[in-house]
Amino acid sequence: MNKEDIDYSLYLVTDRRNKTTEEFLKIIEESIQGGVTVVQLREKDTPTKEFYQIAIKLKEITQKYKIPLIINDRIDIALAIECEGVHLGQDDMPAEIARKILGKDKLIGVSAHNIEEAKKAVLDGADYIGSGAVFPTSTKNDASDVPIEKLKDITNSINIPTVAIGGIKSENIKQLENTNISGISVVSAIMESENPIKASEKLKSIYNSIEL
Repeated sequence: MNKEDIDYSLYLVTDRRNKTTEEFLKIIEESIQGGVTVVQLREKDTPTKEFYQIAIKLKEITQKYKIPLIINDRIDIALAIECEGVHLGQDDMPAEIARKILGKDKLIGVSAHNIEEAKKAVLDGADYIGSGAVFPTSTKNDASDVPIEKLKDITNSINIPTVAIGGIKSENIKQLENTNISGISVVSAIMESENPIKASEKLKSIYNSIEL
């Protein structure tokens, strides 16, 4: 894996709630067929053994399509399944320490909500940042943590890719024009879609049509 060649354009963060493992894996595979370029496995409340078993199955799919699999938070799981990297929040293990554990070849993403956090992520050895929420989400009733102008300030302050996240759907992607992002991260727009292939195709098409 050459880090410089990673395509962050359509970055899927998984949500397994109310789904069987078979349904979950089918959604992921169909989303990749529709254009997803990176998959982040996010399992906040799953016991370690179950998390590991799901990660192994998901890695078979991402390897089949030659796209990166990122594990949210759990460096131990990422090491155990030998996937491409991890994504860390501000309350997770510092990226600087994660880099020492994972080595120089693994991808490390960091969530950053302001310029200071973004610059620290770069200094700590992050390969990309995730920044948001750029739009209101179900957990952020009428507000966004990183409005568009703030997102621009963040992307213009660092020299690594920025992936926008939070409330992104086909109807609002065009609002992200001229923000200098490297991709969009979505959850429900794909995971809750009745047709993950078409949903991914539409998101990817709109994203590719905007000026960045």
